[in-house]
Amino acid sequence: ATRAAAMVKETIRVYARVKPLGRRQQAGIYSVDDDEKPLSSLEIIVPRDLADGFINNKRESYKFKFQKIFDQEAKQDVVFDSIAKPVAECVLAGYNGTIFAYGQTGSGKTFTITGGAERYSDRGIIPRTLSYIFDQLQKDNSKVYTTHVSYLEIYNECGYDLLDPRHEASRLEDLPKVTIMEDPDQNIHLKNLSLQQATNEEEALNLLFLGDTNRMIAETPMNQASTRSHCIFTIHISSKEPGSATIRHSKLHLVDLAGSERVAKTGVGGHLLTEAKYINLSLHYLEQVIIALAEKNRSHIPYRNSMMTSVLRDSLGGNCMTTMIATLSIDKRNIDESISTCRFAQRVALIKNEAVLNEEIDPRLMIVQLQKEIQELKDELELVTGKQRTSELSQEELLQLDELIETFLKDNDPDSTLDVGADMRKIKYCFIHVKQLMNHSKISDKKLSQHISDEKDANKEAGEEELKKLKELLQQRDNEINILVNMLKKEKKKAQDALLQLNAASAGSKVLEQSLPVNFEESQNPSSCFSLKEAKDFSSSVHRLPFISRQTGGKMSLGCQEAFEVFKQEHADSITIEDNKQLLKQRFAEAKCLGEKLNEVRNKINHLKGEITQRHIQRAALAVSSPSEELNTLDPVEEKLRKQIEEEKKSYKTMFNRLKGLKVEIEHLQLLMEKVKMKLQKDFEVWWSEEAINLQQEKSEMISSPNTTTVYPQFIKSSQHLSTN
Repeated sequence: ATRAAAMVKETIRVYARVKPLGRRQQAGIYSVDDDEKPLSSLEIIVPRDLADGFINNKRESYKFKFQKIFDQEAKQDVVFDSIAKPVAECVLAGYNGTIFAYGQTGSGKTFTITGGAERYSDRGIIPRTLSYIFDQLQKDNSKVYTTHVSYLEIYNECGYDLLDPRHEASRLEDLPKVTIMEDPDQNIHLKNLSLQQATNEEEALNLLFLGDTNRMIAETPMNQASTRSHCIFTIHISSKEPGSATIRHSKLHLVDLAGSERVAKTGVGGHLLTEAKYINLSLHYLEQVIIALAEKNRSHIPYRNSMMTSVLRDSLGGNCMTTMIATLSIDKRNIDESISTCRFAQRVALIKNEAVLNEEIDPRLMIVQLQKEIQELKDELELVTGKQRTSELSQEELLQLDELIETFLKDNDPDSTLDVGADMRKIKYCFIHVKQLMNHSKISDKKLSQHISDEKDANKEAGEEELKKLKELLQQRDNEINILVNMLKKEKKKAQDALLQLNAASAGSKVLEQSLPVNFEESQNPSSCFSLKEAKDFSSSVHRLPFISRQTGGKMSLGCQEAFEVFKQEHADSITIEDNKQLLKQRFAEAKCLGEKLNEVRNKINHLKGEITQRHIQRAALAVSSPSEELNTLDPVEEKLRKQIEEEKKSYKTMFNRLKGLKVEIEHLQLLMEKVKMKLQKDFEVWWSEEAINLQQEKSEMISSPNTTTVYPQFIKSSQHLSTN
């Protein structure tokens, strides 16, 4: 029941106010019907234009419903009593409230909200609300009230603090910029917006006047002093009953929106055109929010699109009692805008707000109350037990409890109990201590089991890895042996063919057939590249293979190296390598010889230079001792020495160029040899892999047909022996 009383559910209240006509304006046709209760209705008539012809389907009559309609003669005090006074009463009771005016430029928004400056009776809603609130606060002595005021201006989507005490701004840009921040609960906070305390009506009105002087005002053809920004004047009230820990917070937003009109109609350009665009954009976003709120089953409301909708989030469909005043200027020129404003108002009237009583506990008072209650309970406990209690157990008591717990845990009797008396501190300590012991034993058991399982896994993995490596090595050795066996078979066949050719004339075919296991040491084939001695070496290396050390990183195994040597001898490029080696050797010897000659020539040149210097010294000494004309003539000895130096230099240059050429030739030969070696290596790798594949195929054929294993059974046996191992 209290929750229901603390929450008020209602739609936004919408009022209309018609502005009196100016001297040059032509009146539009409209009628106000106050007879329909509880709502009033406004009908606007748009006569058909003769220029469009008599037959057209344009609508003539537009009817709109409002909470109340204030006609041209309505006074400011009547408007305040009907619109703002109920909202101000709710704010004093602890609810949030908002009043905002909406309409085109020159329709009387600022006049309604702020008021006119000429007469005292023209005061608007803001000054009248301030007067009413402070009057009520003075009358109510049952509570302690504190009041603060803030004044925010939103101009071109930037917020400015109009009440900042540190700035005496000549321009709006000099004022501190206000930014929006959102907490995890999606509550909006305005950074850099100052809250000024106002203890009485006079202080509050002075702050209002200070803010109004900083507002952005510019002339447009629609209005000579049109406000070009949205302004939000907020009154924050906190109330508390003496001795109570409950505080009530409430705030009242009084919003004066910038004029809504078509840019074409304002007749502005440049700076004012930019303003008009921003004004229309923010009002468009406001309308989007209102349309989204009016639609049912709409999950997302675009509050974040503009600064104004973010600030007014609570006022639109939130925790607030909101009222809207639609200001209308119903003359013939502005009839379309008036209808548009009325349509906007009808959409706003569909939005439902839930205003909640804003109460919270004062934490400082709550702490004092709780401390007092704790002390009373301690005194009561001391009276019952006869012992003074402290919040912590003494060291002696803790040791006694540890001994009791230890004896209780060691006791095997199932009926044994742990008696620590009716002291909650001791009982809690015992529970915590037992829990710690249990956790410690669990952790140690878990660690031990984990350690054992880790060791097992590690050993298992190491064993599997070792087995895998051995299998791979065995397979590799098996392949090498089989390739070498095939090579031996080929060489044996070559040797047999050679023997047949040599002994065909002298010996009979029977002798050849009987000597099937050929004695390699007795017969030699000089034309064969692969000698019989090497064949013997290969056969011995095949038997050695199981005992070859494990693979060395990146190098060929022993069997592979032997096969490579044979392959190299039979390869066509081996002759090229040998030729290049010989040529390189010659070039190196030539270069060495040239180097020695160059050194000799260099020494000779230096020696000749020394002789010339010596000659100069002798002639200089002679000139000093006996000056004569002959000394000025050229020295034939020096001339001869210089000619010798020139000749030596020429020969030095020739030899040096030759040495340079030799160096280039040597480098080229070395590069050629490297390339040939790399090609040889690659060819061998290709041949080796092909042999391995062929061998696998032959092996599978041999398994299927056992009659093929007749030649060299000892090699097959050794390979099978390795495989089984």
